[in-house]
Amino acid sequence: MAAITYKCPNCGGGLIFEPETQKYKCEYCLSRFMQADLEGQAFGENGGETAETGEEEAALADGGYSAAGEAAVYSCPSCGAEVATDPTTAATFCYYCHNPVILSGRLRGEYLPDCVVPFSIDRKRAEGMFREWIGKKKYVPKDFYSPGQIEKLTGVYFPYWLFRCRIDGKLRAQGTKIRSWTTGNMRYTERKTYQVERQGMVKINYVARNAIHKADSRLCEGVLPYPKEGIKPFSMGCLSGFVAQKRDRRKEEFIPEVYQEVKDFALVKLKESAGGYSELKVSQQIADVEDARWDYGLFPVWTLTYKGPKDGKMYYFAMNGQTGKICGELPVDGGKLFGLFMCIFLPVLLVLLGVGYFLPL
Repeated sequence: MAAITYKCPNCGGGLIFEPETQKYKCEYCLSRFMQADLEGQAFGENGGETAETGEEEAALADGGYSAAGEAAVYSCPSCGAEVATDPTTAATFCYYCHNPVILSGRLRGEYLPDCVVPFSIDRKRAEGMFREWIGKKKYVPKDFYSPGQIEKLTGVYFPYWLFRCRIDGKLRAQGTKIRSWTTGNMRYTERKTYQVERQGMVKINYVARNAIHKADSRLCEGVLPYPKEGIKPFSMGCLSGFVAQKRDRRKEEFIPEVYQEVKDFALVKLKESAGGYSELKVSQQIADVEDARWDYGLFPVWTLTYKGPKDGKMYYFAMNGQTGKICGELPVDGGKLFGLFMCIFLPVLLVLLGVGYFLPL
């Protein structure tokens, strides 16, 4: 497995992508570099390779989901240590020297992303947003937002399939306008019927779908959307300093549902354009998908997991690494809920007992 790392031209330290400045920062000499400064500067592309198993090669070529427990080994270009990763990891850190490493072999050929949304929210800001969000939740366990727990916050590039197309739609309907008025003692109702036709084109940009099996689709799609202005041509260096996953789901899985979704959207828009009628009975509606295209992109997500100490349930938290949108399932502290119950129940109980005591028999 080919492994590469980006090193500082000044001191040789590992470079990481810095969301705040959109530059590459050396954590040792604190130098910063633009993407153009690092062209051709990746180390280890031709070294540190180990042979993949025949089973993994077949799984990768087929685009299918690799079996659990299957791993690949790479050699760190910085220290030479061998590190095992799961089949979908495309960028990580060396467990020994902690330098960021990109497994370039997993992002080639049909697995080379078309685009990327670089992180624009750095770790410090993400932690602050997490604390602020949690601070508004009164009944979560304290250890869920303890310093040790917040240290588990991880920046991950998740893979998404992105669909775009043009919808040519036609709508035929019968529209009715009803008008009522009163003259003297008489009430009149006027009904006018019209033949309504609408035709138009709707451009669809980037309908996203989670492209990896092991990620919770509710979280991956819950942090959507990503503004299209932030989507850039793929650059391997943006992954440096973060974890990245490669896709293991085919776009064919999503074609039926996505096609139906965009068709329904276009027809709703056509129907909305035929407003102004009291009643609208549709007799014919057609939506044709044209110029369909699928892109494969890596989008930034800050993730956090928490295992409930009592029930052992795993809770997941996710934040859009560009917009800060948050979603997730939060644990509930039973003790805090019981305290709330007692604060409400006991005073009410005492009042009822007091009232009952003074009521005449």
